[in-house]
Amino acid sequence: MKLYVCWGTHREPFHEHPCRTAHQALLAAGHEPEVIKVRGLGVGPKLIQWTTDGRREVEELSGQRVVPVLLTDDGEAIVESQAIIEWAEAHPRAARPTS
Repeated sequence: MKLYVCWGTHREPFHEHPCRTAHQALLAAGHEPEVIKVRGLGVGPKLIQWTTDGRREVEELSGQRVVPVLLTDDGEAIVESQAIIEWAEAHPRAARPTS
């Protein structure tokens, strides 16, 4: 499982960043996604977008350059934080038995 994010999953001072909320939901559901920072800018007209290899990869997976994007172990691309949160809540990872 891979979670593509912009610059990271850190806390921002004035609002809850979508990449962070998606990451937090996955962790709360027991998942440990590989976090891939794509950097760049994926919004606005293509003429002013700052395109990186990571943004191009996200576009190949999802058809857009906006993150966060979750790539599940089944190869499904889930776009935007609310959809990722809903997916995480619907697919909690089963607790592993301790021995």
